[in-house]
Amino acid sequence: MVLQRGMGRGRGRGRGGPGMKPRPPFIPHVPFDIVLAEPAFPPVRTIPGQVEEAFQAALVKRNQDLTPSEKETTAVNNLVTKIQGVLDTLIVTPGNFDACQIEEVRQVGSFKKGTMTTGNNVADLVVVLKTLPTKEAVEALGNKVWETLKKKDPREVLTMLPNERGFDLSNTEATGRILVTTIPPNLKKVEAGLHLEPKLLQAAHSAVRHSRWFEENAQQPTIKTLIRLLHDLRKRFVGFQPLTPWMLDLLAHYAILNNPGRQALPLTQAYRRVLQLLSSGFFLPGSAGISDPCEPGQVRVHTVMTLEEQDLVCLTAQTLLRVLSHGGYKQILGIEGNSSIASEMSVWDGVVVNPLERAYEKPPDTQGEEDMEAED
Repeated sequence: MVLQRGMGRGRGRGRGGPGMKPRPPFIPHVPFDIVLAEPAFPPVRTIPGQVEEAFQAALVKRNQDLTPSEKETTAVNNLVTKIQGVLDTLIVTPGNFDACQIEEVRQVGSFKKGTMTTGNNVADLVVVLKTLPTKEAVEALGNKVWETLKKKDPREVLTMLPNERGFDLSNTEATGRILVTTIPPNLKKVEAGLHLEPKLLQAAHSAVRHSRWFEENAQQPTIKTLIRLLHDLRKRFVGFQPLTPWMLDLLAHYAILNNPGRQALPLTQAYRRVLQLLSSGFFLPGSAGISDPCEPGQVRVHTVMTLEEQDLVCLTAQTLLRVLSHGGYKQILGIEGNSSIASEMSVWDGVVVNPLERAYEKPPDTQGEEDMEAED
């Protein structure tokens, strides 16, 4: 008897019956990346210096426009400090507050990372409870924090709004978004309808891991600048809206630091590389993409998007890359024009750029037909 690799365990199971060849293992491919391939494909010509300088100046100017003012930063920081102070006090001396017990409080999100954009004066905090996160307990915690802050400053206009993730505390200048979760051993005890949704509790823990990873690996100033620019790009172009903030963080980190020289790339090259990567299918099915550094196993971050969303991101990047190649960086950055360049025909020095059409077509829903066949 000759034994073959892949036969044995589970042999004969699944559709096809005994003797069917095992499905080959999934091997993700690495899309073409001109930066990594440059040693094998040296450039025939370089981008003119004056063009690159103008692009760099535009990127710097756009980043300055997107960077929060000192007033905005101070307003958010003051509110966060007040909320953090109240929560820290409840950890040490809860007094007669017994609706829940707090294990720890962590700052997360764009304000903590230093990538917040102007006009979005929101700071995120994760509150980890020792007790189970019932909806009543979370609302009681929000009311307790609100009451304590109002006692300290009765004249401050402060609102508390509970939501599915926790609660928001807002004054006239900033918002503190409180994401509530519980310690990991409690996650198995969560009941639907009684407690906060399990996926939201897990998401809060993920936010803590993301913040810790970012603090340890992405403090390079160019990375933060690129992230801010990518957030703006995502906001203005519908095709990039499926990209999550975590994807943008990892994409900026990859574009700047993952290169043969292991040195940070210039902002112009990194920005262009992001569009090149997405255009090459970096976030398409079968691509190696970027493995999530905060999750066990080789979880590729782009797989949370649907196939339609992956296709939309790719075709949008391809269209914008063509515009960029013909000098349309001001329209891409939002300095001139509008986002119609991704959905309407545009002309650049006599070159016509037509938006690409979708390559993925969602298969027809056959569930109803299968159900009818089963009834017959």
